[in-house]
Amino acid sequence: MQLNQLLSPSYSNMLSAMSAWLDKAEAQMGKEEAQALLTARLAADMFPLATQVRFSCVQAIEGMCRLTGKPLPAMVQTLLDEGREAGTAPGSLDDARNRIAETLEWVRDVEPIAGEPEGRSDLPHELPNGMIFDFTADEYARDWAIPQFYFHVMTAYAILRAQGIDLGKADYVAHLLGKIRPASAPQG
Repeated sequence: MQLNQLLSPSYSNMLSAMSAWLDKAEAQMGKEEAQALLTARLAADMFPLATQVRFSCVQAIEGMCRLTGKPLPAMVQTLLDEGREAGTAPGSLDDARNRIAETLEWVRDVEPIAGEPEGRSDLPHELPNGMIFDFTADEYARDWAIPQFYFHVMTAYAILRAQGIDLGKADYVAHLLGKIRPASAPQG
């Protein structure tokens, strides 16, 4: 299995779950009150929910691009800009869900690659502060793409939970519920 084929379903499952969490927050609190959640943070020095949503999208797109040798689409810069400004301009819940939907469409449309593209065994990754990590494709997927994506997804989940949204493990792993053996499912 190619790395992008491994990551794409994970990105899709969790981005879909995050969109459902936003829906659940809106249903539980009402649109106006739930809108305020977009500026909620776990700690004062962390980004707010609106940023966590956008950065989750960035990580999914970036991971797919880097592992397939594709250039980053323009929407990545838009997501980064929106995410960095979300403390003062969080957008709306509809904006957040639209960004997730656009990312899901983009991730699902990435064509699988046949073998590692030439030169992709070395994936240098430069951060905005100038630090550069040297990864192989496997290391990049395992040590960067997956943890960075889940960091932002889990932070979004934790912000919503901390704000009183009724989310549980079934909301986090909703994609697994269809795999439960019927006879082993909880009754009642």
